[in-house]
Amino acid sequence: MLLYFFTSLFFFILIRISTAAPAPEPAAVPAAVPGPVVTPSPVVWDPTSTVEKRGLSDEIHKILGSLGSNVPSYVASGVAEFFQNFPGGSAVQSSLGLQSSQLAALPTQVLNVPSYGNWTDQGWNLRFRGNVYKQPDINQKRLDELANVFLIGTDLEDLPPDQQAQARNLTAEIFIVQQGNESVSFHLEPAPSFGSGGEPGGGGAVTPNGGRQNIELPYRTTGEGDFDVFLPIQNNGLRPGNASDQLQRLNVYANGTDTGNATSYLVPPTGLTLISDIDDILRVTKIYQPKEGLLNSFARPFTAWMNMPEVFANWSRSIPNFHFHYLTTTPEQVTRNYMDFIYNTYPGGSFDTRPLNFSDIDATLSIRKFLLTKIFQTFPHRKFVLVADTSNSDVMSAYPEMATEFPGQVQCIFLRNTSATDPADKFPYNTEGFKNLNLNMYMFFVVPDDIKGLDISNGQCYNQSVPQNLTFGYQGLPFGINLKGGSNSLLQRIGVGLIWFHTIVISLLFSV
Repeated sequence: MLLYFFTSLFFFILIRISTAAPAPEPAAVPAAVPGPVVTPSPVVWDPTSTVEKRGLSDEIHKILGSLGSNVPSYVASGVAEFFQNFPGGSAVQSSLGLQSSQLAALPTQVLNVPSYGNWTDQGWNLRFRGNVYKQPDINQKRLDELANVFLIGTDLEDLPPDQQAQARNLTAEIFIVQQGNESVSFHLEPAPSFGSGGEPGGGGAVTPNGGRQNIELPYRTTGEGDFDVFLPIQNNGLRPGNASDQLQRLNVYANGTDTGNATSYLVPPTGLTLISDIDDILRVTKIYQPKEGLLNSFARPFTAWMNMPEVFANWSRSIPNFHFHYLTTTPEQVTRNYMDFIYNTYPGGSFDTRPLNFSDIDATLSIRKFLLTKIFQTFPHRKFVLVADTSNSDVMSAYPEMATEFPGQVQCIFLRNTSATDPADKFPYNTEGFKNLNLNMYMFFVVPDDIKGLDISNGQCYNQSVPQNLTFGYQGLPFGINLKGGSNSLLQRIGVGLIWFHTIVISLLFSV
């Protein structure tokens, strides 16, 4: 206890010294909003595989190495460490003792991610995105052993039966063998409904009169089993994107398996798209508490955060042709539960996850910006509403960067101040990226009702009854410290890094 007290006192004094001469309060500078920049739509994506295996000593090195950026890497993306470095195909095969003949006898399965399509001069283009894999038949005893690896401070047998079942199912989804160099084909049909959007159709989309066709991807899967490509599709009764402002739903069935079904959305060139993170904004996760985060992700039923479903349902009903897009940097192996939760709780929409070839922490830090850029480029004339929470430092940098790099396309930015509603969140957040944005473009909110009544379709993004209190620097530091922006002294950087490290150690001690 004395050690904790004196180290805390040391860090407090260090930060007080480093902030003795704060930068002056930045003046509000209205940002110019020029017209949208027309950028080419991406066609093929095949990033270089980045796979890294690290131990505890490497993780400590990562934390200490973060002094330059002041952000501990394992929380920087909003994805807890238990969602990093899942075993790959050959590693799974080896650890389970699977012979090649046994693997060959397993049925091939497809994870088909609900996606989006855009309209071009040549017609509709639809994005096909997912993974091809085989799922070994693991006996329950071995599955329980594997599941216990992901749990902190508890054993699988101590959980209620329903939570045991979910933990086993999720563990089985992790221990899959990805299938590279596979050809993939699909069948498309009109989709009658999808999601829970406060209206019979589920979200702001309609069922088209046509669209039936077969599609074969021109590229085989990557070494990790991934596929991601935009392809032109035939109209076949679909409404042209330049003649209608309605979203159209298509069911996309992977041929040769009954596991690869998804609903994708044809999105017109203009209109409003909402891009939302999921963890700790749409559902209760608590990634900043490792033990709770594990239980909430692996075992407990997914639970909506407060009345956020009501807010989204109201938007779905009141805003015509509103496109919902859910973007999570959670690895794709464990996103079936995410998709099931979203489509049973929120309006139907397209989805983005972290593919397998973005597997280490450094790659994780770039994937959100990569996926955001992809959809902004695909729809250069649409406006976007961005939703997330302050516990993700990649959000805190990527969201304001999108407003700067794609002028005129960001309508609103809404960020839940996680530390204001959950005292267990001890990690600071950096608001420096917002200092040059129009003050009416973004809002840090505390509860869903803060944003419930805003007229976002007409650009009302700020509820004046909710104090903002931004310093445009690091906020939510221990001891109530908030740093002002503009100071990059070595002392401040070391001080913030030490506070990060101190916070991590204390959090881990309490978790254990």
